[in-house]
Amino acid sequence: MILLTNDDGINAQGLAALAAGMSSMADCYIVAPDRERSASGHSLTIHKPLKVTEIAPKRFSLNGTPTDCVAIAVNKILPRKPDLIISGINHGPNLGDDITYSGTVAAAMEGTILSIPSIAVSINATNGAAPLFESAALVAGEIALMVLREHLPYDTLLNVNVPNLPHEQIKGTRLTRQGKRVYDNAIQDSYNPWGEKYYWIGGGTPYWEHDVDTDMCAVLDGYVSMTPLHMDLTNYPAMEMIKDQWMKRNSEKPES
Repeated sequence: MILLTNDDGINAQGLAALAAGMSSMADCYIVAPDRERSASGHSLTIHKPLKVTEIAPKRFSLNGTPTDCVAIAVNKILPRKPDLIISGINHGPNLGDDITYSGTVAAAMEGTILSIPSIAVSINATNGAAPLFESAALVAGEIALMVLREHLPYDTLLNVNVPNLPHEQIKGTRLTRQGKRVYDNAIQDSYNPWGEKYYWIGGGTPYWEHDVDTDMCAVLDGYVSMTPLHMDLTNYPAMEMIKDQWMKRNSEKPES
């Protein structure tokens, strides 16, 4: 059994394509937000009640975040724990630092916390290009079969980004690391008709690392990017540095 979710909402085309592709290989349940919840990150709704609406058999919408959807689905809706969770197909890429904001990736994070193998799938459709969701759904199916067969390391999810190409034109799959992607001039300011200043977050010019082993470069080169993400955010080399330098220095007592 596979649980499908997303952050673009229950009626999103990417979710429909994913469901069509996965239904031929497993029993699928869909639990997704009732509206778009992009850039919601790994947020839980704790200050209002959550309502589940059954739209069709095994298809539910929820007035919450992608993280809420996974938590409610696993604990209250599904007849048993799913064998796999797939979040997507996101209408746009989730590369580099963008993954920290992504509701698509956050849903897979929640699945990983619940000890369920989880995959986030996004398509690199940008600048108004029509997303080739069926191509990305084929990729998702291939990776899903691999995960079900081979399993994932403990506390690890897969962040998958698919180039917006016909399936036969995709060059292959690269195992990548999370790149560095930042935006210049991403916060716009303007004035409303009453002269009050406001800010709009979004847009800007993206800049990224050009190392060949990054997620961004793989997708731009026509490859599927598959990045293992670990839920343990501890920087272990930094621990050693702090232990060797800071703690040692702070433990030294000045002579009286």
